[in-house]
Amino acid sequence: MTIETTVDTAVFERRESEARSYCRSFPVVFTSAENATLTDQNGREYIDFLAGCSSLNYGHNDPDMKAALIDYISGDGVAHGLDMFTSAKADFLETFEELILKPRGMDHKVMFTGPTGTNAVEAAMKLARKVTGRNTIIAFTNGFHGMTLGALSATGNSGKRDGASTPLTGIARMPYEGAFGAAADTLAQIEMMLSNPSSGLDAPAAIIVEPVQGEGGLNAASKKWMQGIARLAKKHGALLIIDDIQAGIGRTGRFFSTEEFGIDPDMITLAKSLSGMGLPFATLLLKPELDVWQPAEHNGTFRGNNHAFVTATVALKKFWADDTFVKQLGDKAAFLERRLELMRDKFLSGATIKGRGMMRGIDVGSGELAAEICADCFDNGLIIETSGAHDEVVKVLAPLTIPMEQFSVGLDILESAIAENTSFLRIAAE
Repeated sequence: MTIETTVDTAVFERRESEARSYCRSFPVVFTSAENATLTDQNGREYIDFLAGCSSLNYGHNDPDMKAALIDYISGDGVAHGLDMFTSAKADFLETFEELILKPRGMDHKVMFTGPTGTNAVEAAMKLARKVTGRNTIIAFTNGFHGMTLGALSATGNSGKRDGASTPLTGIARMPYEGAFGAAADTLAQIEMMLSNPSSGLDAPAAIIVEPVQGEGGLNAASKKWMQGIARLAKKHGALLIIDDIQAGIGRTGRFFSTEEFGIDPDMITLAKSLSGMGLPFATLLLKPELDVWQPAEHNGTFRGNNHAFVTATVALKKFWADDTFVKQLGDKAAFLERRLELMRDKFLSGATIKGRGMMRGIDVGSGELAAEICADCFDNGLIIETSGAHDEVVKVLAPLTIPMEQFSVGLDILESAIAENTSFLRIAAE
């Protein structure tokens, strides 16, 4: 269905806060969307390689989720229920238990924290401090965990941190794998800091880590490094918090990004694509013995988004009841990796392919070049953004459900933009 409307963009300039961001890169008015296609008010279609920053892993307006939501609303289903019992919540919890937790041998409790990922991170940090009686939480270089003050303190990006205009405390920053180059063993450095009683590092309440750093440049931790972090957390009495808000729910190949690592997180934060349809929905998974909250000790008005429960339940049943979807993801991820490697070899010799699964990108060496590539992509019908400390990584976050033919066309547009914007580099080299 096409929504017929004409919008004067002047209203955004006149009334919307200067904090707006993505619309500056994509200055058109979008009116409809289906799977991996966005359509603007002039009828022009764009291939979406942003996918709500991984909030739309199953694409825009999945027909089964949409139908279930329409039926629920038409039947006067409860929309807002705080944390009261509802049938929609029960359906979600039972489905999540049967399709996600039990098959993975997990006994984690599910805490509904509020509508966004930063709410889940805040709850995890707060609970870690409550359980351990400690204050310090270890976070990592290039990490991103949210924009509220607690989560922002764990975020590394200076541009984001500067917006706080107040001291951000309670965090000890450690180097992520590869932060000092491939030759530096950051795991050994962290172990030294934790083990040395004169290092100045207070005993941590928790270690919070993204297995793939989404906003930090698609840095992907190895199995060995992640196992080492889990071992250090256990050794030093710290809880291990896995931030899977962007890397989870299929983005890196499986429901959780750590499934292949053989580690046992104490807590896992989930949001973004958890609802399946872009509806606000975030949770904290926590081991039962950590569930020491008193009633209402941590809450939030919008932690009971029943519309999100409905669509999330459909998503789980549709995509996670067997391994069909995971196998499709593996094929698409391999295709994406090959295409990015070809682009690098043809136009960006020595560039680095970053990330894992369907959370991949190419480090083009500078934020200026990456911005030019993304701008050319938009001009040619592809929505794609950057990440990294200097916005130097062109980041592919296509919907996991994108048809292969459309995926290939989008990558063709990206390749052409890279070719166009690196021609001067090749000429200079010659």
